[in-house]
Amino acid sequence: MFVLSTNQKGGIAETAITAAAYALDIPVLRPVVEHARYDLAFEIGDRILRVQCKWGGLGADGAVIKVSLQTSYLTPSGYVRTPYTPDEIDLVAVYCGELRRCYLLPSSLACRRTAIFLRLTPPRNGQRACINLASDYEFDGAVAQLVEHRHGMARARGSSPLSSTPSPREVLDVGAHEFRNHFGYYLERAADGHEVLVSRRGRPYVRLIPVEPRLELVAA
Repeated sequence: MFVLSTNQKGGIAETAITAAAYALDIPVLRPVVEHARYDLAFEIGDRILRVQCKWGGLGADGAVIKVSLQTSYLTPSGYVRTPYTPDEIDLVAVYCGELRRCYLLPSSLACRRTAIFLRLTPPRNGQRACINLASDYEFDGAVAQLVEHRHGMARARGSSPLSSTPSPREVLDVGAHEFRNHFGYYLERAADGHEVLVSRRGRPYVRLIPVEPRLELVAA
């Protein structure tokens, strides 16, 4: 049985993710030099979002996709493993070769972690908290959210001049169906300090806010 090397998996993942973005008419940029902390950049609206590409391995039971979220390099004193930080990347794109599917994770979910598991099936014990359903981060849906979010910000700005940096705290207006299908994504946005306003049949229904906004750690 032919076994792919780490470099081969990385190359396949990057190619598949690039193709998935092109299929959605998202311009894809590449760094001129290699070994940057991000592999690609997506041009969405007026922003360039830095994307780290990862291979996701399917678990033996077919229930989860495991994604490593750190780099590793050899030094005279041994291997050094380093997770990513929000000042290095904006998104993590994942390609699962066994399923031939792509997923897109926000930096708030992927950064400062060694790995993440995306569940393809609900846990048998019925647990719903502290899990990440793969369906919440499917590539097409996640990109559509980014595009819709950028359009919403542009409409909210009106004739105001564009800022070089977006507002750190925003009100995200989302429909009940979208909220239910991407609950994990909006939960993370609220944990970062954003307010999520959920509408039902065109009327405000519930408001999701953090108990206490999550503080961003400063990389050493």
